[in-house]
Amino acid sequence: MQRQVRSARSLRGTIALPGDKSISHRAAILNAIADGEAVVEGFQRAADCLATLRCLRTLGVDWRWEAGPGGDETALRVRGRGRDGLSEGDRVLDCRNSGTTMRLLTGLLAPQPFFSVLSGDRSLRSRPMARLIEPLRLMGADIRGREDGARAPLAVRGTTLNGIHYRLPVASAQVKSALILAGLYAAGETVVEEPARSRDHTERLLQAMGADIQAGDGTVRVRPLAHDLRPLSLRVPGDISAAAAWLVLAACHPDAHLRLNGVGVNPTRTGVLDALRLMEADVTEDEKRPPRAEGPEPVTDITVRTSRLRGAVIEGELVPRAIDEMPLIALAACFARGETIIRDAAELRVKESDRIRATARELGRLGADIEELPDGLRIRPVGRLQGATVSSHGDHRLAIMLAVAGVLAEGETVVRNAGVVAVSYLWFWRDLDLVSGRES
Repeated sequence: MQRQVRSARSLRGTIALPGDKSISHRAAILNAIADGEAVVEGFQRAADCLATLRCLRTLGVDWRWEAGPGGDETALRVRGRGRDGLSEGDRVLDCRNSGTTMRLLTGLLAPQPFFSVLSGDRSLRSRPMARLIEPLRLMGADIRGREDGARAPLAVRGTTLNGIHYRLPVASAQVKSALILAGLYAAGETVVEEPARSRDHTERLLQAMGADIQAGDGTVRVRPLAHDLRPLSLRVPGDISAAAAWLVLAACHPDAHLRLNGVGVNPTRTGVLDALRLMEADVTEDEKRPPRAEGPEPVTDITVRTSRLRGAVIEGELVPRAIDEMPLIALAACFARGETIIRDAAELRVKESDRIRATARELGRLGADIEELPDGLRIRPVGRLQGATVSSHGDHRLAIMLAVAGVLAEGETVVRNAGVVAVSYLWFWRDLDLVSGRES
């Protein structure tokens, strides 16, 4: 589908965000191997997380939707199978477009006493898997795939694993989490070192569920499960990656005041807040209600207003904490005073699309002065963008960024393949109409 987007005179409203995608994946997977039932409220029902649920069902896990406390809201009830309760599926595990599903389940399935095959859509089958397969093979995993395991489909023949001490060459929460899951079943301790801090939802959830796991100073240590995990019921915080769209839209718009309720502010995910504050955005957290806990995660309410942004250098440890939001940060830079440079973000080239190239190309169609760098982008302010026809390249993050750009641009913008936003934000278009003062 394609979607027409126009500028809005003003932006007002309070937005209830979808549940955090990363936490939703992990809450489902970890409760699947716990002993007992758990209820996960606010579970994100977008396409990526549904792919994880379908794969778990194929592995013998029982789950169902039920009414949450809000009545019309749905909650996910998962009946855990225990440490050794997963069973061999009778079909290929279809991860659809979800790299998180494929990478985390590969780590979980490597030590299981059965055979599995994981595949996905064309985009997922093209994404690199070698950096995941290499350390799992060092642990003793038997994993085959195209290009010697560098590309899916992946065939996993479960086998006995041994713990290893491994330093990730690139910070990756997905690879780290896969090694942690494999380490829960390995003989001896598994130690994972990170070159920079990545999101730590897996560690937080496992600690709350009784696993023997320690994290700090860039190192995670996990020992094999001596007993079943405790099931963990929780409410999933609002997704800060979804919040980023509204943060950038309001900060760049000439007449905006938006409130975002229940945003997850795990410090390993707040890079977008830090980047926007570095650019002098008017973003404030609720002072009357300090961050509160939703399960093991901190949550707060955020207000964002029209801002006079300035250019900045976004690099180093800030980048892994805002990697999914970099296209939106590049968009914000188009409206800043002075040049913005994004460095150390080569990881963007191996997402659902080459997000460096695609961001430069599509914002360039809207009139942005943007230059592609080997590991990032250089953006010089233009003050305004002009509507045009742009493409999401089948990437949900780009589709959302380009829709935001269309509201900020003059005239009409047409976003091709706009339906892909459903991968991570089912009601994005409804919320965009709402804050723009348009009827859905």
